[in-house]
Amino acid sequence: MKLFNLLLNIIWLVFCGIWMAIGYLIAALICFVLIITIPFGIASLRIAGFVLWPFGRTTVERPGAGVGSLIGNVVWVIFAGWWLALAHLVTSIPLFLSIIGIPFGWANLKLIPISLMPLGREVVRSDDGFAGR
Repeated sequence: MKLFNLLLNIIWLVFCGIWMAIGYLIAALICFVLIITIPFGIASLRIAGFVLWPFGRTTVERPGAGVGSLIGNVVWVIFAGWWLALAHLVTSIPLFLSIIGIPFGWANLKLIPISLMPLGREVVRSDDGFAGR
């Protein structure tokens, strides 16, 4: 399974992972420049790493994440989350047009919830692969 995840991650990296990760890095840099939004920048970097190499990992709710995460996610959606989710959607369309790209298009769509609500979640290893969650 690890070899299969490695192969999927390499193909993902070439076709869309690097570009999506760059989008999250740009969002992180903007958040770091604005200083008050540094926690959003940290979350964006965490997601960038996940988007760069998603197969074999998943996200889970972080214990103890409460109202602060909810409020932060609302702010995130307004300023950065919507355009990152849109980028995942637009990136998935050409992937769905080729037979080999269909699983990667589906994986892109599965990343939309984390792009909209990143706070209060953490990235963990998954034995089930990307499709298991």
